[in-house]
Amino acid sequence: MSQWKEIDENAKKWLKEAGESIKASFENKLSVTTKSNPNDLVTNIDKETEQYFIQQIKNSYPGHRVFGEEGFGDEIETLDGIVWIIDPIDGTMNFVHQQRNFAISIGVYENGKGKLGYIYDVVLDELYHAEAGSGAFLNDAAIPKLEKTPVSKAIVSLNATWVTPNKRIDYQTLTPLVKDVRGTRSYGSAALELAYVATGRLDAYITMRLSPWDYAGGKVIVEELGGKVTNLEGEELDLINPSPVFASKPGLHEEILHNYLLNAKE
Repeated sequence: MSQWKEIDENAKKWLKEAGESIKASFENKLSVTTKSNPNDLVTNIDKETEQYFIQQIKNSYPGHRVFGEEGFGDEIETLDGIVWIIDPIDGTMNFVHQQRNFAISIGVYENGKGKLGYIYDVVLDELYHAEAGSGAFLNDAAIPKLEKTPVSKAIVSLNATWVTPNKRIDYQTLTPLVKDVRGTRSYGSAALELAYVATGRLDAYITMRLSPWDYAGGKVIVEELGGKVTNLEGEELDLINPSPVFASKPGLHEEILHNYLLNAKE
């Protein structure tokens, strides 16, 4: 228990220090490059922030491994032992264009099980965090357990891409859901959207392709509050490879899964 308390304290300290560095960078010119496509952006700040976390983790816990978006960590083929799954800036396009609506996301896993989860909204200084079995918090305030919400009263986060012709899903699968819910939103940061599901600002979040570092921290937080985070078939997520992700309040998860996602395949 003392080990996890120490890891938690260090993670929070490092998150705040990294956040200060990111905010200080706002006045400087960014070096922006692309990765898989012209809209897949990465900046020098993404890279420097990941390197900062890796240095702190390796200095404090040499036996821990790091799985990071920018590739400065370890080669990860299994989640044996303790693995930190890190996205130094989730929502890089928002970071570049808006200097807001982005977050640092960290999940700490032991043998594939989520132990600690963190999402830090740097600009608003909102730190969402959870330790499995010990509750979830927004800064120092406990986040209440999630309550059931019907589809008709739900606010669902869904990128408009998935209800227009695309290569990942038949757009007509989600069109009925969009018509039936109270409203839809899209924030451009998976980590923040998971944080908003955790706090009830959103009722569900559906996307067709995320990497583990996008959702590893949020998964721990949402599940600690009674929510569910699965793929579109309701199965456990693959924490090593990209996957569709469906996060939702309890009850609503089953309703959307069976009445919309699975029903469309029958």
